[in-house]
Amino acid sequence: MKAFLRVVFRLLFRVEVKNQASRLDAERLLIVANHESFLDGLLLGLFLPVNPVFVVHTTIAENRWFRIILSMVDYLAVDPTSPMAMKKVVKLIEAGRPVMIFPEGRITTTGSLMKVYDGPAFVAAKTGAVIVPVRIDGASRTYFSRMSGRYPRRLFPQLSIFVLPETHLTISPEGSAKVRRRKAGEGMRRIMQHMLFQSHPKQTLFHGMLDAMEIYGRKHCFLEDLKQVEHDYGEVLKMTLALGRISTKIAADDERVGVLLPNLVATLALVVGMTAFRRVPAMMNYTAGTDGMQNACLAAGIRTIITSKQFLQTAKIEPQVAALSGVRILYLEDLKPMFSLWDKLWLMAYALHFPKLANRAHDPEAPAVVLFTSGSEGKPKGVVHSHRSLLSNIAQIRSVIDFSVNDKFLNALPIFHSFGLTAGALLPLMTGTKLFLYPSPLHYRMIPEVIYDRGCSVLFGTSTFLGNYARFAHPYDFYRLRYVVAGAEKLSEAVRSTWFEKFGIRILEGYGATETAPVISVNTPMAYRTGTVGQALPGIETKLMPVPGIEKGGQLHVKGPNVMSGYYRFDHPGVIEPPSSEMGEGWYNTGDIVEIDEDGFISIKGRVKRFAKIAGEMVSLEVVEKIAVAASATQQHAASTQPDPQRGETIVLFTTDGALTREHLQQAARELGSPELAVPRKIVVVEALPLLGTGKIDYVTLKKMAEEMSAAPEMAVG
Repeated sequence: MKAFLRVVFRLLFRVEVKNQASRLDAERLLIVANHESFLDGLLLGLFLPVNPVFVVHTTIAENRWFRIILSMVDYLAVDPTSPMAMKKVVKLIEAGRPVMIFPEGRITTTGSLMKVYDGPAFVAAKTGAVIVPVRIDGASRTYFSRMSGRYPRRLFPQLSIFVLPETHLTISPEGSAKVRRRKAGEGMRRIMQHMLFQSHPKQTLFHGMLDAMEIYGRKHCFLEDLKQVEHDYGEVLKMTLALGRISTKIAADDERVGVLLPNLVATLALVVGMTAFRRVPAMMNYTAGTDGMQNACLAAGIRTIITSKQFLQTAKIEPQVAALSGVRILYLEDLKPMFSLWDKLWLMAYALHFPKLANRAHDPEAPAVVLFTSGSEGKPKGVVHSHRSLLSNIAQIRSVIDFSVNDKFLNALPIFHSFGLTAGALLPLMTGTKLFLYPSPLHYRMIPEVIYDRGCSVLFGTSTFLGNYARFAHPYDFYRLRYVVAGAEKLSEAVRSTWFEKFGIRILEGYGATETAPVISVNTPMAYRTGTVGQALPGIETKLMPVPGIEKGGQLHVKGPNVMSGYYRFDHPGVIEPPSSEMGEGWYNTGDIVEIDEDGFISIKGRVKRFAKIAGEMVSLEVVEKIAVAASATQQHAASTQPDPQRGETIVLFTTDGALTREHLQQAARELGSPELAVPRKIVVVEALPLLGTGKIDYVTLKKMAEEMSAAPEMAVG
C-alpha cells in the first residue's frame, strides 16, 4: 500500500525530496517539520527513509479525514501544552524510536511559521536527540490546507520536501525550570526559522518573479502606483520583458546603467527586466544633487542614465541632471521607438509564453543591482548586490514575519534606497503580496489617507517619516495596518509611544545597512524587546570587536548570504572590492557599536564615527540626542562635534526647540543617569534639521556647520 501511494503522489504532486545529507540513522532522532496541511504526515511517512512515530495535536487527530491518514502510520496524539504528554515522547526517543513532531502544533493559516510550542524543544533538550529539520513546501496550496483569504489553491500543485542538515539544541543548566523551558522553545523557534530560510531556492530575480507568477497565477492583480491601475503578473511580465529587451540596445552585457526614476510600476519592471538580460541597474539617488550623482557615476563606471522628462520636471531636478558630465541621458518617453516590429513578434510569440527560456541571466551570484550609500558621512560608494544576496535577505525576512498574499504594502521609501528596494518592492513582487508604490515619503498628509483609502496592512518607514505621518493622520487611518517596520535610523521613543497611544500599533524596529541588502535584525511579533533592534536574521553570523574606551559591547561585524558582493569606490572606478574586515574575508564591518544580550537581542549604542572624545573620554552622540529627546520630546535634535584645543572636541546640539536650555539638558541627563560629559555645551537652534532623501539626518552638513562655527565666538546656550 505504501509503495502504491508513493507512486500516486509522485504522479499527481510531482513530489521532490532534497536531502542535504542528514543523519536520519541517528540512535536518538527527532524530526521537526513545518505544518502546512493535512497531507503533511502522509507525505513524510511515504517519502522519508525512516519509519517514525508521528506526534500530532489532539485536535488535529480528531479530524475524521486526518484519522484516515493516521491509520497508515504510527502516531501518538498529545496536547503540546501538557508537560506529562511530552514525557511520553521522551520515553519513545530514549527507547530508540525515531519521532516526528510538528512544533507549531496546528496547521498554518498564514503560509508562514506560526507559534512554536516549548514541548518539542523540551524533548530535544531532555534527550539530547539529533534534530533533523524538514521543510514541506507546496502543501499549503492544496485543498487539504487551512489557508484563508486570497491564498491560491490547486488540485495538484508540486510538492517539495527539504531534509536539512542535523542540529542539536543545548540549553544552559542555569536558571529555573521555567526559564530553561522558555529558552528551549526560543531555540526551537530559531531552528525552524533557519530551516525556512535555508531551504529557499537559489535563483535570479527574474526567476523568482516567475515562480511567484506560477504560484499565484498570471491574472493575480497585485501592483499599482499613483495611476491607480492595478497590474497583474501577466502585465508586469510583459513590461519586464519589453524594457529588458530595450536595455540590450543601449548597453553591453554586464554594463552598469543608471536608473533615475521614482516609485512607479515601470521602474520596478525596468529594474527586473534589466537584470533578466544581464544589464545591471544602478539606482541613482535623485536627491543627492549634481555632485552626489556625478560621484556615483564615476565610482560605478556609469555611462548611460535612464530617466523620464516628466519626472525631472515634476521633481525640479532638470538643471542638476543636465550638469552631469560624461554620461548619456535617455528618457523613457523616447525608448518606445527602439522596440521594433521584430521585438514585438519576439515578445508576443515567444517570450511571453516561454519567459524562462527568453531571459539571459542564470547565475545567482552575478551582480543584480548597484545601490549607493547615503553619503551621510562622506562620498557615496557603489554597493554591488548579487541576485543571491537580495533574494537571501527576502527569504530571511519572510522566515521571521508572516507576510502573506492577504496583505497590502505601501512603499513610499525610494527604490534607490536598499530598504525601499528589497523590503518595499522586491519582497511583495516575489511573494504575490499586493503593493502600492507611492513616489515620495515626504507627503505627510497624503500618505495616511492613501493607507486608509487603499486598505494597506504593511508600512515601512524611518523614524522621521513615521513621526510626521502620525502628526497628520486621523486615528482611524491606520485601522488595517498589521505591521509597521522602522529602519534606516534610530526609532525615537516619542514616535514609538505616539503610534502606540494614538493608533494602538507597536512599531517593529529593525536594523541594517545598504551593504547587507539591507536587513540585519528586526523585532518580530514572536521575538520583541523594547529598546533593541531585534535578533539577527537566520543565516547571519555576528561578532563584536572591542573598542578602546567603550566598556560594554563592541563594533559589530556580520557575515551572511545577504552581504554585498563588494564596493565600487570613487578612487577605484568600476572595480569591485570584496567585503573584508578584521574578522576576515566576507565579513562586513558595520561601524556600529552594539550590545548583544544572552537572548541575541541587539542594542545599538552608536556609530564609531559618532562618538566624541572629550577630555580623553568616549561620549556617544546617540546618548546626547537621547538626552535632548528626554528634555524636549516633541522637537527634533541632532548632535555633532567641533574641534576644541583644550578638551579635544566639543559637542554641538542642533535643535528645533528655541526654548531648550543647558539646564533642561542637565536635568534630563540626571534623570537618565547619563554622564555630565554628554550634556552639550553649545546649542544651535535651526528651523529644521537637514535630511537626506532616504529620511536620514544629513550629518555631513551638520558637521560642516559645526566646524564653520568653531572659529566663531562662543554661542549662547540658553
